[in-house]
Parts: sequence; structure tokens; C-alpha cells
Amino acid sequence: MQNILKAYETVGVFILAILVKDVTKHPAFQNAAKSFANLYDRKLEPENREIMSFECEGEFFSSWFLKPKTPEDLYKRYETHRRIAEWTHGLLGRSPDHVASFVTGLSMKPELFENISDGFGQNIMNYYDHMRKNDIFACYTVLPPQGSRKPELFKREGMKVPTLRVIDEDDSGVTISGMKMLGTSAIFSNETWVGNLAPLGPDQIKESITCAVPLNTEGVAIWSRKPLEMFALNEFDAPLTWRFDESDAMVIFERVRVPWEKVFVHDEAEMSRAIYVQSPSHSMGNHQSNIRFMEKLKFIVGIAHKIVEANGAGHIQGVQGLLGQLAAWQGGLEAMIHGQPYNTEELVPGYINVNRRYMYAALHWCINQYNAVCDIVRELMGGGPFQMPADISVLQDPKMRKTFEKYWSVPGQNAVERMKLFKISWDMLGSEFAGRHMQYEKFYAGPGFVVDNYNYVNAPWAEWSSLVDQAMDCYHMPPN
Repeated sequence: MQNILKAYETVGVFILAILVKDVTKHPAFQNAAKSFANLYDRKLEPENREIMSFECEGEFFSSWFLKPKTPEDLYKRYETHRRIAEWTHGLLGRSPDHVASFVTGLSMKPELFENISDGFGQNIMNYYDHMRKNDIFACYTVLPPQGSRKPELFKREGMKVPTLRVIDEDDSGVTISGMKMLGTSAIFSNETWVGNLAPLGPDQIKESITCAVPLNTEGVAIWSRKPLEMFALNEFDAPLTWRFDESDAMVIFERVRVPWEKVFVHDEAEMSRAIYVQSPSHSMGNHQSNIRFMEKLKFIVGIAHKIVEANGAGHIQGVQGLLGQLAAWQGGLEAMIHGQPYNTEELVPGYINVNRRYMYAALHWCINQYNAVCDIVRELMGGGPFQMPADISVLQDPKMRKTFEKYWSVPGQNAVERMKLFKISWDMLGSEFAGRHMQYEKFYAGPGFVVDNYNYVNAPWAEWSSLVDQAMDCYHMPPN
């Protein structure tokens, strides 16, 4: 754990107009840094090592770098993602296995990059090997900042478009400047994958750069949103905010030099996005997102059940109906996810991939149903969170503690246990931390219409239409 924490010390993060030089010691980030470091510790424990690592040429690597060739490989990847998500209640969306899965998928089809420029195929293979051997924790910054997506508006106002682009190149590499979003977990990452998940126009070729940049490179600055961990009073009163605020940040690049060996796409607007969907990359990365959401949903449904038990409302038929609805939703999502590695596809000869249709269907469900799930659990919570004292310091006064234990205890649950339940419930569903997750779950895969399109593109329309044609062929015109 200490080695992982040490790696964060040279990253410069701007928060509240202050330069944070060591996120492992700053009150805005130190607990989340420990949560990420804990993942590296736990995957090395004897009970996890076999599933969460694989052997290649006599060396062992994290299973999120495994290129799947067999159903067993897909299961190993699935269970690795699941354990990471379980340990974090699905609250660290951009855990180390996320971007690693994207890059692993890209490395399975190096010819895509070789077709862009000679040597780029070898670049992606070398970068994958670098990430795998060093267990690199990478975030990605793959979208232009909001407001910059209509360059003509900036030109009309005489303003410079702030989005990242190549401003110079020579025999040694390229120079990039501009801003990218949204660096979720950038504050805790070793490197960022810079690219484009949004389509670019033919006049945006200099913005099409796809490259890898260590986050301690000169000229890189990470501008954090408000860190919620910093404002958590203590672990009891905000247990999730305290440990799992992964942070989001804008990343600014000011004349940053990138050597050619870390460049993968250049001057190819269409291919800067196509590389993800024409390889296993996008489906592998979002399979991880599906699994992470599944574990988060289990946690939320568990909160709902415990609240019902604590309030003695489990005998009410309407309450049972709400719990049944949550259980059905969770079961349906889990079934969609389990179907992905058992109905495989071969996108690249020699490798197998999760079923993209099932994966995108699950992704669609997740981004569209999260609000509904949370609304049901908030309904079950009722006014419970507001009946609790302001914070746990009430226990420090003997008289107040006695009163608290007298009036707030219920059969089967003392006052402190009851307060603990409602604090974690509110942190998950009503706090500012919860609000961030509400927004995150809606947009982490892109706008809703983009996810709709993924499902449209991957649907077997010809097959479905042929069913109708076959049915119609069985019916004959009546005789004249």
C-alpha cells in the first residue's frame, strides 16, 4: 500500500486555488487514496490472487489486462471486476480495472492503429505492455469541455477554442495544448489516456490526437471539482463520502510534449472514435461498468431492506411490493450481465468477447433506471434521516446520550445502530455525495441518445425483419 500511495506524491492538483502536492496527506483526498491503494493490497491476498492475476511468459499480471481466449478467461475477468466493485460498493466507478480494460481491448487489434500510421500498431502493443508490467492506474480524458463543441461560436467572438489539440510536431513527437474532461479518478491516477469518445468533424483533425500522458508531466495541471471528502465531519456521519469520493477533474495541458511512441491516433478525425467500437475496447470497458453498477445496486437494495426491517414495516403488502420490484430489477440486471460472457462473440480472430448487445442493453438499463431505484428507496426511508441528531457527537455528553438511547432505540435496534443505518442511507441517497452519483450514473457512458444508438447499431434488425417476412410468406392471397 505504501508504494501505491508514494506514486501519488508528485501529482499537482489544484483545489480551492491551492496546489495540492501530496493527495495522500491532504484532507480532501487522503481517504479515497487509501481506498484505491487498498484495492492493490487486497488483490494480492491469497484468496484473491488466483482469480485476480494471470500468468504470461513466467510473469504474473492483474487480470484486468487478460486478453480473453476462453470462457474461463472471461469468467476470470468478470470475477475480478466483481470483487473490485464489491469492495467499494460500486462507488469507485473509474477503478484501476476500467481504463485498463479499454486499453487491453485496443491492444487486441493493433492493425487498426497500423492502418492510421506506420508504427502506431506497435505503439499500442508497447503501451499495453507498459501498463501491464507496471500495473499502471490510468484515467481517461476523452471529451472536449462543455461549451467548446461549436468552434464557430468561438471564432465569431474572437476567442480561442479551449479543447485540446496538437499545436506542433517534429521528429521526436507532438506538442499538445488545451483542456479535456472528465478526469474521474485523475487525482489518484498515474497516467491519463487522452482521446475522443465523441465524434469529430473533418475540420477537427488536430483534435483527433490519442495519446498517453503521465500526470506528473510538465505542463499538466489537474483542476478538481469540490472535494466532498474534505467536508465530511467524520466517518460515522458520512461513511461513504469519507472513503469513496473518487473525484472528478478537468485536466489542462499547456504545451505538453508527447513522444511519438506514446501516440496512437493522429490527424484521423473519424478513427479517433472508431478505434473503440471497431475493437473489443468499448465493450470490455463497459462490461466492467455493468458489473460495477450491479454491485452498487445490490448495496442499495440491501439498504432498502434494512430500512424496512428497522422501521418494522416489512409486513405491509405495499412495502413488500416495492422490495419485490427492487429485487426483480436487480435480478434482471444480473441476468443481463451473466449472459454477456456466456453468449460470446469473436471480434478479433483468436480472442472472444462479451456479447455486445447484452452489454449495451444492460448499460441502457443502468443509466435510465438509477433514479427510479433511488426514488423507491428514498420513499422507504421516509423522514427517518431527519429524525436523527445532527451528528454522532451527541454521545459525548452523558445526559444527552442517555436521552438519545431512551427515545431513539427501537425493538431489536439501539439508537446508535439506528442512527448508523440512516446516516449511511442518507449518504448513499440524499447527500451531496449521492447527488454526484445521481449525475454520474446518468452520464458516465455518454448522453442517453448515444447509448440508445449503441443499442440500435448492434441490434439484429435483418434477423428480426426476416421473422416477419417468414410469417407473411405463410399466408396466401385469397382467390379472386
